[in-house]
Amino acid sequence: MMPPAMPPAMPPVPPYRPPLGLAGGHRQSVLPTLFRRVDGVAYRRERIELDDGDFLDLDWHDATAPADGPRRVAVVSHGLEGSSDRAYVRGMARALGARGWDVCAWNFRGCSGEPNRLMRATHSGATEDLAAVVARVLDSGDASVGLVGFSLGGNLTLRWLGEQGAGVDPRVVGAATFAVPIDLASSAAVMDLPSRAIYMRRFLRTLAAKVESRAGRFEDAPDPTPFHRMRSFREFDTAFTAPVHGFESAEDYWAQASARPVLGEIRVPTLLANAQDDPFLGPACFPHDIASESAWLTLVTPEHGGHVGFIEHGGTYWSERVAGLWLDAAVTGR
Repeated sequence: MMPPAMPPAMPPVPPYRPPLGLAGGHRQSVLPTLFRRVDGVAYRRERIELDDGDFLDLDWHDATAPADGPRRVAVVSHGLEGSSDRAYVRGMARALGARGWDVCAWNFRGCSGEPNRLMRATHSGATEDLAAVVARVLDSGDASVGLVGFSLGGNLTLRWLGEQGAGVDPRVVGAATFAVPIDLASSAAVMDLPSRAIYMRRFLRTLAAKVESRAGRFEDAPDPTPFHRMRSFREFDTAFTAPVHGFESAEDYWAQASARPVLGEIRVPTLLANAQDDPFLGPACFPHDIASESAWLTLVTPEHGGHVGFIEHGGTYWSERVAGLWLDAAVTGR
């Protein structure tokens, strides 16, 4: 079975309107992280072994409503230094489960509560890790597979789909991605701004802690001392991401790992939703030119939403409603 030559007709994406008093990129980005709690998600964990000797932990949430047709599975990819336990992942799992989707929320290397076995990590271009998860899901039984990605996980999702191109497994029916830094250099430049310092301190604090934990386990690990003084992704990617993962420099890593160059190769109905007030995204992360020429990529740029925000009252966020509508349509359109 081959993927369709043209995408199915997809539904219009409902506009996002923030609740009264909750507009603003920083407010939308911070409040869910601090205050959102999501109940009603019962994970069961599965560990898969990777060809390089490492492992990934997958957290499954079974559908809480019958599927409208054959079995459906959504693979959900979290953001940088996140996990399957983050509120935005749990919220998506709960919302999709209520629509009849089984959910596989996978944890990047070192993000499941247990250090990974190798010094390497899951980075923005580590599509081999996502490929291993999708392969496991496809092997779990006859099902249509949809992909959902947030931030770094969204870049991974889009990058993998672009690399697959027309050769993507026909059981992969579509994708919905949110708050995605599809151009890593552009986002790194934005994150260098003084107004983003609070976000950078949080990211770099946890990244430095992981480098320090590696220093006690691997002889060739870098000296962790300088990492506690770093203030930018350029510094971190120059000292760790690039040399550990075989890139020549931070700039080489950003160029090779960004999803933007391969967006035009995607051949499943794919949604990219990036808010205009997202404080993490640079101008190159809004690919209107590419989307206008692609029948497969739909770009929406709400005025508000922040980074992985899109707050709505009532328990279900806009991103969760939109992903459910999009993936349901991708399945039925097949």
